[in-house]
Amino acid sequence: MAPLDPVSPTDPDVPSDLAGTPEARAEEPARPSWGPATGVGSLPGADPVEALRVVTGELPEFAHLPELPGRGPGADLVGRSAALLVDLAVELSPAGWRLVPRSGIDQRRAEELLARDLDALHDVAEAYTGPFKVQAAGPWTLAAGLERTRGDRAVVDPGARRDLAQSLAEGIAAHVAAVAARVPGAQVVVQLDEPSLPAVLAGGLPTASGFGRLPAVEAPVVEQELAAVVGALPGPVVVHCCADRAPLALFRAAGADAVSFDLGLVQDLDALGAAVEAGTHLFPGVVPGTDGPLPAPKATASRLRAWWRELGFPAEHLHEAVTLTPSCGLAGATPGYARRAMTHVREAAKYLLPE
Repeated sequence: MAPLDPVSPTDPDVPSDLAGTPEARAEEPARPSWGPATGVGSLPGADPVEALRVVTGELPEFAHLPELPGRGPGADLVGRSAALLVDLAVELSPAGWRLVPRSGIDQRRAEELLARDLDALHDVAEAYTGPFKVQAAGPWTLAAGLERTRGDRAVVDPGARRDLAQSLAEGIAAHVAAVAARVPGAQVVVQLDEPSLPAVLAGGLPTASGFGRLPAVEAPVVEQELAAVVGALPGPVVVHCCADRAPLALFRAAGADAVSFDLGLVQDLDALGAAVEAGTHLFPGVVPGTDGPLPAPKATASRLRAWWRELGFPAEHLHEAVTLTPSCGLAGATPGYARRAMTHVREAAKYLLPE
C-alpha cells in the first residue's frame, strides 16, 4: 500500500489557510456538479438489480450505489467496507468483525456481494450520466467497528488505525475506478459514513467486555487522520453522520467537499454557516429513515427556506448550496416507504428553485 500523506494544520509545507481543505490535495479535482437530491445509501431488500432500478428511477440526477444490509453479514456497513480493504483481512466472530492474519470465507462473501452490485450497476445503469455516489465506512467508524486479533477495537491502536486508513483509501480508489469503468458517464462521488465518530470524540464507545468505555480521542487527531483519507481519495468527498452531535466543523476542516447530516439533529448553526461561507456543499436529511407520515414536498421546501433564512443567506442561493436526502439510510424502512422518501426529496428539491 502506498502511504497516505496526511495534511496537518502544522505542516510547514502547507499554508495554514489551506491545511485540511480540498485545496491542499495534491491534485485538486474540478468543482463538483451536485444533483438536487440523492439517497444516503442503504435500502431494504436483497436484490441489487431492483434496488438500482428504483434509485435511478427516483433519483435520476444524482443516483447512488445502494447498500442492502438485509442480505446478511458482509452487506452491513463494516463488512461491506472491509471488503474494500487492500492487504488486510477480516473475519466475522460472535462479537462482530475482527482483523485476522488471512482472509477466509467471511471476507470472500463480502467481496462477492460487492461484485454482484458492480455487475448490477453495469446491467442497469451503464448509460447513466451525471454525479453518482458510492458509500463506505469512514476510517474512524471502520476502526471502531473492527476488533484487533488480540482483543479490543482497532480504534485504540494508532498503528492499526494508520494501516486501516491506508488500506481503506486504496480500496475505495479502486472501487471508484471499477464504478467508473462500468458507468463511463458517471462523475463518481465518495461518501464516507462516520456514525461512530461522535462516540469516538466523546469517549462513548464500549470496551470489548461491555463493562467500560474506551478513552476519547482528541479532535485534532481525529481531524488529521480523517483528512489523510479524504485527501487520498479521487474526486469529491462527502462525509456523512446522521447521529446526534455530528462534528460538521471537523468534517469541513478535514477537507470534505460536502457534509451530510440529519437536519433535525443539527443545532450548531454557526458551523453550518461557516461551511456555506467556505463553499462546502450541504446534504441535509429532511425526512425520516424509517416508516412514518411524510409532509407535502412543498412543506419540506418551506421548512428548508426558513432554516436558510435563519442561517442568514440569500434565498436565491439555497438550491445551489444543498442536495436533499433522507435523514439516514433506509434499510430499516419498508420498500414502499423507501421509494416514497426518495420521491419526496426529489420533488421537494424542485420547490427550492428560484421562481
